This record gives sequence, structure tokens and C-alpha cells, in this order.
Amino acid sequence: MVFLPGPQYAPLDPIPDDIPISEFMLNEKYGRTPHAQSRDPFTCGLTGKSYSSRATVDRVDHFARGLAKELGWAPNRGTEFDKTVGVFSVNTIDAVPFFWGVHRLGGVVSPANAAYSAAELKYQILDSGAKALFTCVPLLSVALEAAALAGLPKNRVYLMDVPEAIMGGAKVPSGFKTTEQLAEAGKSLPSLEPLNWGPGEGARRTAFLCYSSGTSGLPKGVMISHRNVIANTLQITAFEKYHRASQPLTNGQPLHTDVSIGLLPQSHIYALVVICHAGPYRGDQVVILPKFELNVYLRAIQQFKITSLFLVPPIIINMLRSQDVCSKYDLSSVKTLFTGAAPLGMETALDFQKVYPNVVIRQGYGLTETSTVVSSTLPGDVVLGSSGCFLPGVEARIMTPEGEEVTSYDTPGELVVRSPSVVLGYLNNEKANKETFEDGWMRTGDEAVVRKGPNDTEHVYIVDRIKELIKVKGLQVAPAELEAHLLTHPAVADCAVIAIPDDAAGEVPKAVVVKSASAGSDEDAIEAIKKHVQDHKARHKWLKGGVRFMDAIPKSPSGKILRRLLRDQEKEARRKAGTKL
Repeated sequence: MVFLPGPQYAPLDPIPDDIPISEFMLNEKYGRTPHAQSRDPFTCGLTGKSYSSRATVDRVDHFARGLAKELGWAPNRGTEFDKTVGVFSVNTIDAVPFFWGVHRLGGVVSPANAAYSAAELKYQILDSGAKALFTCVPLLSVALEAAALAGLPKNRVYLMDVPEAIMGGAKVPSGFKTTEQLAEAGKSLPSLEPLNWGPGEGARRTAFLCYSSGTSGLPKGVMISHRNVIANTLQITAFEKYHRASQPLTNGQPLHTDVSIGLLPQSHIYALVVICHAGPYRGDQVVILPKFELNVYLRAIQQFKITSLFLVPPIIINMLRSQDVCSKYDLSSVKTLFTGAAPLGMETALDFQKVYPNVVIRQGYGLTETSTVVSSTLPGDVVLGSSGCFLPGVEARIMTPEGEEVTSYDTPGELVVRSPSVVLGYLNNEKANKETFEDGWMRTGDEAVVRKGPNDTEHVYIVDRIKELIKVKGLQVAPAELEAHLLTHPAVADCAVIAIPDDAAGEVPKAVVVKSASAGSDEDAIEAIKKHVQDHKARHKWLKGGVRFMDAIPKSPSGKILRRLLRDQEKEARRKAGTKL
């Protein structure tokens, strides 16, 4: 049974396959909101510095010219992988215009996680084949170490301009060229020849090389084509078209447009596509913050009258646990909260709704391998705990572990999807490609169920990663479900649930907990936490593996719990104790 988008959404417009992302995003003939009616696409939430929609067009052109001169690149010479740049930086208002400048030359952008160590960054530089690395002063020491390890010359390390407030008093060191210098130089250089692409070339050429662990294993370079990003931008636009058209206009705008928070890492596919491409394409303004700091984030909402929050569950939980701070700011401009990257538990969503009853909580689901969004919710069709409905252009199947296709609702299995946003594959990794992609379909590695919602629409629920599900006497326990429940207990500030071996049950759940300030002694807190689960959950979900306390739960920048690291720690502890591994 193939699950399809409902008829309630606008049809998907034709997806151009012969242009780069830069042309699609900057040229009005491809359906973007006219420049004259668009808000400033990118605004710095620290300094207020902003580029208008028309100024962004010039900015991209200047970056492209400056890069072409500096690196000896030309739009129609060489393959895209001859023109790959790595970007290792905190968020900036120049990042996405710079990305589009690389695309104007037919090159590839490989954004790296700003939390990477030198060894991790070295791996990505070498694996991607980056010819240059663009970083920022706060990350320069790590970038230089990684570049040296990867054999990248120091004169191919460049600096992106970031606000002085995050420089820690440091100055731009001599000997490094900056993106601002490249743009300034580009102003006086000759115009570039247009990219001479034929039909299908935008679908074949890689635009972004983002790194993902996929369903398993080491990080892999995900080859995201120009058409993939264009497709998902159009899918999001079609999905939300009728709703946005019905919204009241604000501040004299000729169209309904939003002011969104650009807080999530621009290296992550969620921020990269949903916030930084779909938003500006529809005329929205993105207020960029380099990283999450609660007071800075709240101040930006108040100052710029943010209407849409794009967040991950850890930030939402932080807000709920910091009401003494949040209550000092005017957050009344916020109309919607969109959460993704990791499941938001229903208990947390209900708690947020109690504190902010006028904010609509939306949740979406997607992956790097689908160029982001597969499903999403709309105001008026929100079912808490659901990841919403499939976007126009998406086809989905639910497959049992035996490889049979599910043909009914409420039956769990692995979610397998086909969409114009499904990527080209993994770079130089045929084994992973064969495991993940087949005939245009992508195995997500996530267990899901489809259910009919109150509006008779089909909603998808993501249960958990298949390889992270805990099997207790053959019964499945989803760590995400227990984590969401544990977070409602006052003794729990943060948590993760993992499986540990058990002779009788095969596996049992164990909670790794960060205690809240109000928690009592370890012994009392453990008993209270166990009882909290026993009072509300079936016996096979009880914390028979116990409770362990730690100072912080290891997570990726997008908020995903690094359970593999916790399992490794647990395995090592059990090895030392001489117990079953």
C-alpha cells in the first residue's frame, strides 16, 4: 500500500532540472516571491545588519566573481567536484549567499558541523575533496589543525565575517583573506558567463555534500543535487500554499510573510533547506543567530517580532524549564513553533501548549537523504505526537521486518519513501547506497505507523530508529516514548534511554538522567523516577535496567541523542565489572 499526500494541498509545480539553486532562489521567473514584496531574507540577530532581497542578488554575484578569480574557477569548466569548498563556521548572514555564489560557479558546498573536532573535520575535508576551507575566527584553531592534517595549504583557508560579539575579543589575524574581501574584489571583476546547463543537469549535479551517519556507520557524504533542494522548496511551498494565502497580512506586506528564527546550524539539512531556502523563496525574513544562548535568543524574538520558531526538542525543553527567564521577554509575536530533527514527545508538547496557548505546535519529519521534509503539520490539522501528513510529491510505504508491505493503518514497520527530493546517494560508498536506495525509494531506518487523524487525513508517526528499538521479551520499547515521559518528572532535567542485555528478557531499558536542581539524593531520585514509569507504563517498559546519572546527555547540534556513545560507555562499564555485555 503506497501512502500518498491528500487532495487538500496545492499541486506541485514543475521542478526545473536545468538550473542551479542560485538561479532558482534569485530569479522571480521560477515562482519565488517578487523581490519588491519580499522581506529582507537574512538579518543578523546580534547586530541588526541586513541584506534586502535585491541586495542579496548582488551579493551572490560578487561572491561568485571573487571566488572565480581567487580559485581560478569558471562556471563551465571542470566537474562540480573540481570546485568543492568546505564551510566550517557558526551561522552568519553571509553563509547562504556565499553558498549560492559557489553554486553560480557550478561548485559544491560541503558544510561541516561547527562542533567538530580537528580529526572529524579532517575526515570531511579529505572525504569531500574540498579545495578550500571557509571558517571563522572562533573556529580558526580547529580549522587550521584539520587543514594541516588533511594537507590543505594554509593559503586555502579563508575567514567568514561574524559579529564581534562572538569573537571573544579576538581580531581577524593577518595573512587570511575574508569573504568580505572576496566580495569587494568581485564588484570590479568582469561578469561571469552563464552556466550552460542542459535538461537534467541540475538533477545530476551535486550542490551540497552534507554528512550523515545514514541508517548506520561512519558519517557519509550525502550528494544533494540542485533539483533535490529546488524540489523540497517547492514541496514545502505547495504544502503550505492554501494556509498561507488565508493568513492576514502584516505590516503592510502585500503577501503574508513570516519572520523566522535562524538559530539552528546552517550546516544541518533542517536549517539549510527549510529555514534558509523555503523561507526566503516565499519572501520570509530569517533572523540569524550564531548559536543558542537563551537570553540572546529571547531578546531576538522580542526585538524582531519573530512569528515562526524553528526549533529542536532540547531548546523547547530548555524554554519550559527556564520560565523565570522567558517570562521577562515579550514573546507575543510568536504564532507557530515548528520542531524537527528529533521527535517531540506528546507530554512535552502539551506542557508547552499550557505555557504558550496561542502558539501552534507543528512537527515535521525528514532526513538529510530526503533533502529534508517528508511530512509536516499545518495549523488546523495538528495532532500532537504526529509528524504530520506527507508533502506533495511524496510516496511512502511501511515495510515489515520480513519485507512485506503493510496494507492497513496502525501497523508499524520501516518507513520507505520516494520523492523528487531523495538524494543522488552517498559519495564513494556503493555498499551504503545498495543498503539505502533502490529504484528511487529510500529506506529511512525509522519505524513508523500511519493513522487517520480527526480531520480524516493520514498522519505519520515516527516511533524510533529501528536499530534503537529495545526488545523486551519480544515486545518493542521505543526509547523516545520513555524519554518523553521521563522529562515530565521534576527530578529529570534531561535524559536518554538505552538497552542493556538481560538473561531473562533479552534486553531491558535503562535511563541515563541529568538530575534537575530540585532533585533530592541519588537514591531518592532513582526510586521516584522508576515509580514514575511504573505508574504510567506497561510492565515491559519499566526501567529494569536501572537509572544512571551523568552531567550532560551527549547530543548532536540538531538535538539527536548520541545513543551509540551511551551504549559504548555502558558496555565498557559492564566489561570492567565483569558482567554480561
